[in-house]
Amino acid sequence: MATIDFPHEIRALRSTLATISAVSDPDALRVQIAELSDKASAPDLWDDPDAAQKVTTALSQTQSELDRITSMSDRIDDLETLVEMATEDNGDAETLAEAASELEQIRKDLGVLEVKTLLSGEYDAREAVVTIRAGAGGVDAADFAEMLMRMYLRWAERHGYPTQVLDTSYAEEAGLKSATFEVKAPYAFGHLSVEAGTHRLVRISPFDNQGRRQTSFAAVEVIPLIEQTDSVEIPESEIKVDVFRSSGPGGQSVNTTDSAVRMTHIPTGIVVSMQNEKSQIQNRAAALRVLQSRLLLQRQAEESAAKKAMAGDIKASWGDQMRSYVLHPYQMVKDLRTEYEVGNTSGVFDGDIDGFIEAGIRWRRSADQA
Repeated sequence: MATIDFPHEIRALRSTLATISAVSDPDALRVQIAELSDKASAPDLWDDPDAAQKVTTALSQTQSELDRITSMSDRIDDLETLVEMATEDNGDAETLAEAASELEQIRKDLGVLEVKTLLSGEYDAREAVVTIRAGAGGVDAADFAEMLMRMYLRWAERHGYPTQVLDTSYAEEAGLKSATFEVKAPYAFGHLSVEAGTHRLVRISPFDNQGRRQTSFAAVEVIPLIEQTDSVEIPESEIKVDVFRSSGPGGQSVNTTDSAVRMTHIPTGIVVSMQNEKSQIQNRAAALRVLQSRLLLQRQAEESAAKKAMAGDIKASWGDQMRSYVLHPYQMVKDLRTEYEVGNTSGVFDGDIDGFIEAGIRWRRSADQA
């Protein structure tokens, strides 16, 4: 094992943590926790279950964020103690190996905390609405869309983020034509926005009886969830609403009533479908919320494009085929923007995508500063 300059590495860890703390502001987090705790202890909290859920979720997540920052200082202190013990024992190899392992883990965990400090966009702190659509590739593309949906839902589950599926449109043979779901956690949009784009899958098709290799595509769209404070008013005259019977697998009252809603914004042609709630009223409310979110993001994109045009900025932004998932003739997932790649494809499809998200956020920040 190569010799590690532990004093130097520990100073570097403390410096990084100081930068993270300056941005995250633990004192502000404590104030926020106190305010949320007061709300959570109100006797009438659960009179409005939806509002109560938001308060308790925000409290839990804010407390977890503070704990991660404060516990990191203790971990660095413990690492320093471990190194001192090894030194006193004349360089005990086993203790040094343990210290080296903990050093690497702290670096990794600090990296995750540091990435959040890079999320300073206008809507980065929002919850996210993710839509996945099958592209070219027939039934393989529909199957790929379903694989991607499971990947993101598993990623959210790994982090303890609540999710809600809003709409699923099933393909005839297998997989999904499209699906829309919410990730209900602070900074979900900031993290998942770097996943937006065209994803490509290369594999031996399980749907081809000749066992040929197939390339298929799926598109991922990520938008911030609208909030009541956002001023996105849509006149009724600009909205066309169609109701229809839900399709695909479902439970009680699904496929038996015209509860599904298709909402079209006439000026832009944006269409939103919702069918996963039991009532037409719930689906209509969900569709309007997602439509407002898409219009909000469109407005932001138009403003950003206008600023870039005035500045003469002609850099390419997010392009097609931002990531490739290759299952044959070798196993690899590679992001074509950041060059980040891993060989554990099964882990990626099981939601282990933090490395890609972190690399994407750092790439985006460096591109914005270029």
